[in-house]
Amino acid sequence: MLFKIGRKLSTSGAIGSIYEIYNPPIIIKILFSIIGLNFIDKKNNNNSSPGEKLCKALQEMGTTFIKLGQFLATRPDIIGNNIAKDLEKLQDKLPPFDLYITKDILKKELEAENFKQITNISEPIAAASIAQVHFANINISGEKKDVAIKILRPNIEKIFNEELDALMLLAYIIESLVKKTKRLKLVEVVQLLREITNVEMDLRFEAAAANELYENTKNDIGFKVPKIYWNQTSKKTLCLDRIDGVSIREIQNLKSQNIDTKKLAKNIIQHFLRHAVRDGFFHADMHQGNLFVTKDGNIVPVDFGIMGRLDKNNRKYLAEILYGFIKRDYKKVAEVHFLAGLVSKEASKDEFAQALRSIGEPIFGQSVKNISGGKLLSQLFEITEKFNMHTQIQLLLLQKTMVVVEGVARKLDPDTNIWNVSRPILEGWLTEVKDPIKQATEVIKETSEVLKKLPDLPNIMDKANNVMTLIAEGKFDPNTLAYRSLKEEELKLELIRNKMVGGVLILVIFVLLVF
Repeated sequence: MLFKIGRKLSTSGAIGSIYEIYNPPIIIKILFSIIGLNFIDKKNNNNSSPGEKLCKALQEMGTTFIKLGQFLATRPDIIGNNIAKDLEKLQDKLPPFDLYITKDILKKELEAENFKQITNISEPIAAASIAQVHFANINISGEKKDVAIKILRPNIEKIFNEELDALMLLAYIIESLVKKTKRLKLVEVVQLLREITNVEMDLRFEAAAANELYENTKNDIGFKVPKIYWNQTSKKTLCLDRIDGVSIREIQNLKSQNIDTKKLAKNIIQHFLRHAVRDGFFHADMHQGNLFVTKDGNIVPVDFGIMGRLDKNNRKYLAEILYGFIKRDYKKVAEVHFLAGLVSKEASKDEFAQALRSIGEPIFGQSVKNISGGKLLSQLFEITEKFNMHTQIQLLLLQKTMVVVEGVARKLDPDTNIWNVSRPILEGWLTEVKDPIKQATEVIKETSEVLKKLPDLPNIMDKANNVMTLIAEGKFDPNTLAYRSLKEEELKLELIRNKMVGGVLILVIFVLLVF
């Protein structure tokens, strides 16, 4: 599988694109020449940017690499903003599998009674890299429901994990050969991708996400999440209400139905912010293809595979900084960062406020309608890195989603004033958070939790002391996600690498003798 991956990277042009972006050490080039059996890249002789070439190459390589590219597009902190932007263009439309396979999967996944409730299954209406979608009807207590059923591709989990195993080994070999590449965290990136895709390949998790968003928003006027039908949902199948609406990208069609696109633009921004700051749970893939509008003007999202979650502190941080920028109160924004412990106490608060002003003032010198909250956050994260602030992945995900949402809103109404639209949501939530009664309730709740844990305090202190000792010895990184699973993967990879050393040496000798 490793050699298969090497051949794919070489023949698709991906390696040539990577060489244009990064100039790796000669040992890495030799490694890929051996793994790829010296295939010559002939696909990069065009005027496209390196990122565009890489995007095209990954798309040609198939499912796993499309997902890898889509994941890296959400991590500009690893690959840089320009490459991330190019990788956002990755499409994962693939040929559908046959209807009889769909029916066979449904029969195996669902109980007989639940399968019998499904009728009139259509041909595939959409097919992507992991799953495809069919329309159907289900009969519940004599009532017919129009539904959409999402079905995982056959053997997709096995294919993904085999290719990810090979990618993990390749990343480990590169990190072992070239110590400088450790800063790129290649093994950690592949491990995180594995965790994300394994969740995405269990449609019960997507159903749970849709259901949580449904419960959070069922009283929100103008926003409607499709209902999940759990009896027809399993690990490989997801059944939910069929959307009777128009894609939000079809602006002329919306106007012909007398839908107010200006109001729609305002609603999409406010709903997104409301979900982020009020609920701490938001749809993180709100591009035009995933949004529909019903005849009565309701916004209906689909595809709940990528969701964002913010804890209470991050929600307050987000609302405070955006509202602070709206009021151009840079000292207040700086204070929020310091109070939240996001910036080192050793840094100068005045210098940090000055850095924030360097972001805000050029933006507010423009026409207010052209100001992007998402781009403002992007610049903020760049500035805060200089003050040793480590941006959390969920905040990066939120920032990218905000850019997308603002883009959708401005296509509906080019004159949308992002800040006027955002202000009431941010003000309302901050007022609620600072309400004296609510604050007192929170204090009582937290105090109660502390009292419950007092009997365990000696054990907790012992464990904390052990962890601090490990940190001091450099044996534990508290900032790394999935630390244990990552270490397990590294141990496995070390064993495999040792077994492969002899094999690689034999291959090198063979190549030298034959070629």
